[in-house]
Formats: sequence, C-alpha cells, structure tokens
Amino acid sequence: MAKFARTGFPIPTTAAPLPAGPVTTTGPQVTNHQGGTGWARDPKSDLFLFAAVNMVGEDTFYEKAAQRDERFRTLVHQATMEDPAWVARFVPYLRNEMHMRSASVVMAVESALARLGRIPGVAVDAAQLADAPTVRQLIASALTRADEPAELIAYWRARTGKRSIPGGVQRGLADAVTRLFTEKAALKYDGINRSWRMADVIAVAKPKPSGAWQADLFDFLADKRWNRPEVRVSSRLSTVGNWATTKELDTAERRATLINNPDVARKSGITWEEMSSLGKMDKAAWEAMIPSMGYMALLRNLRNFDEAGVSDDAAALVMRKLANPTEVARSRQFPYRFLSAYRAAPSLRWGHPLEQAMQASAKQIPQLPGRTLIMIDTSGSMHGNVSAKSEIRHVDVGALIGLALAFGMSNVDIVGYATGWFRFIPTKGGSLLKDLDMFCAQIGRVGHGTNTMATLNAAYDKHDRVIIVTDGQAFADNSGGYGHWDVMGRLVRPSVSTSIPAEVPMFGINTTGYAVSSIDTSQPNRFEIGGFSDKVFQLFSLLATGQGSDWPF
Repeated sequence: MAKFARTGFPIPTTAAPLPAGPVTTTGPQVTNHQGGTGWARDPKSDLFLFAAVNMVGEDTFYEKAAQRDERFRTLVHQATMEDPAWVARFVPYLRNEMHMRSASVVMAVESALARLGRIPGVAVDAAQLADAPTVRQLIASALTRADEPAELIAYWRARTGKRSIPGGVQRGLADAVTRLFTEKAALKYDGINRSWRMADVIAVAKPKPSGAWQADLFDFLADKRWNRPEVRVSSRLSTVGNWATTKELDTAERRATLINNPDVARKSGITWEEMSSLGKMDKAAWEAMIPSMGYMALLRNLRNFDEAGVSDDAAALVMRKLANPTEVARSRQFPYRFLSAYRAAPSLRWGHPLEQAMQASAKQIPQLPGRTLIMIDTSGSMHGNVSAKSEIRHVDVGALIGLALAFGMSNVDIVGYATGWFRFIPTKGGSLLKDLDMFCAQIGRVGHGTNTMATLNAAYDKHDRVIIVTDGQAFADNSGGYGHWDVMGRLVRPSVSTSIPAEVPMFGINTTGYAVSSIDTSQPNRFEIGGFSDKVFQLFSLLATGQGSDWPF
C-alpha cells in the first residue's frame, strides 16, 4: 500500500473532477439483483471492475462460482474481440498493480484462446492484432511468481482438455520460467505435494536457460522430480549447495543447526514450512526463522508468534519489517490482509505496525475542498467472505476503504446503511484499525436490506461529493415516485444516480463486480471504480482531481 507514500505521484488538490471516467454504462435502464434501477456496462468497463475483485472459483451472494467464472470468461472474449491490445495491457496491470493472481492467469489464457480461434463463435480481426502485444508477451506478462507458470499450464489443460500447448503460449511460459526460476524460488515452490513440479513446467515450456547456473538449476530440479539416485548440485548453485549440505544431517541435528545459527536458514533458502517438518515450532524455532521469513509469512504467523511466546527482540524485527513502506509495497498485500492479521493476533504489540502499513495507502488521498459524504453498504449481500480461505467479508473491505478515505481527507461525514442507516464519527486522533472494529460492531443494527436511495435522500446535505462503497446492488425506490419520460420517450425511473443533483460528483467503489451498476456512469459526474488493492485509492484520487479520464494502463 505504500505506493501512495512514494514520491513522484502528484495529486493536485484544486483540480475539478472530470465529467466522466473510463468505466461507462450503456443502453437503457435495467433491473439489478435487488430489483432496483440499474445500468449495464460496456464489456471493457464490466471486465475492468469484475477482474479487480474476482478471486476465481468463489461464490458470491448473488452468483455461484460457475456462473461467475463463465461470465468472466465471456467478458474476456468480448473485450478481446473488441480491443485485444487493451486486454493485453490490462493483464500485467491486473497482476502487478491490482495484485490479482488467478484472475490475471485466467484472463491471459482466455484472451489467448480467443486470439488463436479456439473459442466457438469468437473471432478476432487480424488488423487489430497487428498493433497488439503478441500472445507470447500476453502470457509472460500474467506471471510474476515462480509457482504461476504451473498454475497457467494446469488451467490451460483443464480448460482445453488437451496436453498440447500452442507455440506462442509455450514461448510466453518459457520467458516467464527463465525470469522467475531462481535457486530460492526452486527451494520454496518445488514441493513434492504439488501436482505440477517445476521440472514438469520446464519440460512443457522448454525454456532457454539464462546462463550456466540456470541450466544447472534445471538439472537439479529434474533429478529431484524423477527421484534419480544422484541429485546433481553444481558448484554454481551456492544456495542449493548450502541446502543440500543441511539435508545430509539427521532431523534432530538439522533442527539444532538451524536454531543455533539462524543465518544458515537464509543462506540455504530454508523456509519456515520446512523447519516445521523437523519438529515443533516453538519459541526457539520461530526466533531462528523470523530473520529470513518473507513479508507474507510474517504477516500470516503473528498468532503463532504470540502463542509460542517469541521475545520482544524477535517481535521488534517483525514489527520493523511490517511497518517499512518499501517492504509493504514489495509484498503486494491487499489492504484487508492487515485487518485480517490484526484480528487474528492475540497480543496488541502488532497493532501499531499494522496501522502504519494500512495508513500508508491513504497518505496521498487529496484534501478535496468542501464536504464529502461517504456511504458504506452493510447490507446482507455484503456479508459473504471474499474467498473460502479468508474470514474477511466484503463489508469489512468496504468499511476499510471508506474509513481509509475518510482518514485521508478532512470534513467528511460517514454513514453505514442497509435497511436503515447510522452515522459513524471516527475517533479524533485515533486508530484506523480500532475505528474499523467500532464500525464493524454496528453492522446489522440497521437491518440487512439495501436502501441506498432512501439513505442518500436522508443523509445528503448539500455535500460537494458522495462516495458509495458497495456491491452496486440497490433496492427499488420506495418513496412512491414513478419517474419521468425523457425526450426519447423512455421511462426514467428514480435511481441512486439521480438521488443527488446532477452537478455533484458521485463515486461508486465496487467490491464485488456484479454485471449491473446502480450508478449511470454514462452521465457527467458519475464514476465507478473497484478493487481490493491499494489501487482503489489512486484511481479515486485521479478521478476526483480531474486526471482519470482514461484507463490507468
């Protein structure tokens, strides 16, 4: 999240908002999942919002996983037919800026299938492909971590039912393997319980080694994969060599060596998972591993550190890394991961560094003139978890985004709403994490419906802008209004979009990516963005200050 604390990201505080942003609705009014007035988006807009929150293979309140995955594939195909260069630019942005791993892999594969003529009824004009990145570049751009080439191959084969992989896809995989397969990556990701080992990926992709050391690494991985009597460890592979030396020790001696000399773990690429296979992860074991653990591993083990009783000195190492803006940026964590870690940890000592990490995302939110109304959807449809492996709900994400925006701006009114609504006043000089707990404690007290329009009508008081953090679904108008006929003879029903004056900017921040929006972004001063990453704050800042009229990639 510290991308917003870096220099070189100018946010003017006086620019006027744009008349329109890149995400656009199209066509006549339709009905959303809640029965309210909504609008469909064009395929690129729909894909942009959906991809930013799509965990792939996960149910949501209104869509089952299979339905959701099929809609995502269809949108990728439609956008590829319309603008293959746009999709190819979006893939690396989705992976490296929005931090969506599975969605970027699926998008790259589905776009490649469309471009290669493998999707019935989908054809891409050759003239458009002339100006687009190649399939090779598309595939390579989706892969940032060393275990992702295996994920892409597994998805390709499950999707197509074929073992063969076209040349462009294969060459893109090969480029990624050459870039990503290092000694430490091999020791971390080549687990024997994985269905696709790194040697399998090498056999499919047929990469050209970047040097003699990588050729030796490929040999090492092949020997391990096929359980050859002699595993070759070249003198050019110092980390692998150190690892192999420790493997020669029996379990008890190896554990004792790592505990007594923690630097051995760093030099040998030994992970805490491997350490845990040698015996109980007690205080001594954790303190030996902490200096060499990565950011994500530290973040996810705070509870374990507390339960093992690690010392304050060891905890200080963890806290310094958690709060370090450079480490935060490098870790590519979703902001809600910090909230999850805070809630899971038994002790309070982690609160301050987690607070520092979270607040980094809001440091350059512009101090906009005038008053801002922030509405946070707490309805029943927001209560689903963001993924099966997470205890964080969409409503938690919405509250985090809304309160972080409020912490970054002045003169803000915050409202939580469902069937009814409530005001929330942040603690002056307080903590974002503690305020999140206090806000979330009120979820459910005003019901479980989605009376967005009624809340707007009641809470809006000549504010200069409105921000609504929601899944984009809203109840129909219950005030008795029937709308009006426009000059084209179409009935225009009351909607969220028309609940405040047309000249007042309204920003919808979408946490789920459903197909129908409650905000008509084809009209001036109506905007919609979405996502789980810290990019939400940057995209809002750009739109609010008049810089975000085009796609951010």
